[in-house]
Amino acid sequence: MATAGTICSSPGCGKPVATNLACPKCMQLGLSPAYFCTQDCFKASYATHKQVHTLAKQIIEAQGAQHRKTPPRDGVSCPEDAPQETKMKLPDWATYYNFTGDLRPSLYSPKRTVPKGIRKPDYADHIAGISECERQDKSNHNSIRIYTKEELDGEYGLRHACKMGREVLDIAGKALRPGVTTDEIDRIVHEACIERSCYPSPLNYYNFPKSVCTSVNEVICHGIPDYREIQDGDIVNIDVTTYNLGGYHGDLNETFCVGNVDEDGKRLVKTSFDCLSAALGMVRPGTLYRDLGTAIEKVAKSNKCSVVRTYCGHGIGSLFHTIPNIPHYHKNKAKGTMKVGHVFTVEPMINLGTSSDTTWGDNWTAVTTDGKRSSQFEHTVVVTETGCEILTARENEPVMTWNPDLNYR
Repeated sequence: MATAGTICSSPGCGKPVATNLACPKCMQLGLSPAYFCTQDCFKASYATHKQVHTLAKQIIEAQGAQHRKTPPRDGVSCPEDAPQETKMKLPDWATYYNFTGDLRPSLYSPKRTVPKGIRKPDYADHIAGISECERQDKSNHNSIRIYTKEELDGEYGLRHACKMGREVLDIAGKALRPGVTTDEIDRIVHEACIERSCYPSPLNYYNFPKSVCTSVNEVICHGIPDYREIQDGDIVNIDVTTYNLGGYHGDLNETFCVGNVDEDGKRLVKTSFDCLSAALGMVRPGTLYRDLGTAIEKVAKSNKCSVVRTYCGHGIGSLFHTIPNIPHYHKNKAKGTMKVGHVFTVEPMINLGTSSDTTWGDNWTAVTTDGKRSSQFEHTVVVTETGCEILTARENEPVMTWNPDLNYR
């Protein structure tokens, strides 16, 4: 873990490191951890930093060592047939980590494989999980893409990708109950994606190790599925994205109450649903993207909740993440005006306590700084002439309608 006085490894940065954000490839190769001040700093300097990996591999090969892409023990995973006491061990990074709440990670299963014949996004086999298409898009395009009817409605168009995502989330949600592990939810999602000839978009995206994000209790987003069993009273968010044969992503998530959830938990989950519903009610040609945050924060505050400011909705389609960026809080500075054919996600993260967040030492799991719970719902939508269409809507629910039976397990 990073010690006091550690400086960011990005050339020319010089900022102190306040988290345990370390290059996973360095650790995999057995090198001393290279720490970075932020994910953005790590991504920006990776093209230069990866030269260290190349040199390390050459040295290993010269010494006759047998390097494997996945070493026998990486400190975060273990085989599915390992003893239960092994599965429930803390990952190496967590041994001295100062957690904000009661939730603790366990180890998780090895990375799942994707068969040949499944179309993969460009980051699927990249050593650092980097999407070069997203990088190029960020550098070369300043206008929000307008999707045509053919791109939306083709046999494997964007609408199909979103429909597949909805089917997969519904299957995963029905499997939730006390005693089920989030690693099992990951298996269910992975297999459901493959059965639909889809690639699970989170897998290897900037080295995310799993096929779905599962965020429990104080986890805001990007939770990594592991061998921990879901407990009676947990709230669990399942975030699914599918990438279909046409080369489109469909992204959505829901939060579920598992077993006997207390009234505060139920209020939080309902509030997060209402926040998304209020925002989608504003989606139509001419609406400023920045105005969605005002509607969201008004609903959150009226229910004594707060809105996370670090993460936002985003453009989606042939790219997993692109413009527009859509913050969920009041007085944000989002750019752009909605036009017919714009496709994007809205996904407000709502907290019971403070809006501030921090990231676990796995470099992914975002949690509340006060350890209180967080909830989220997400849809992918397209702007139409008269408003919007929810591409990831539940069957026979063109307008979001709260039904607790669908989110209580």
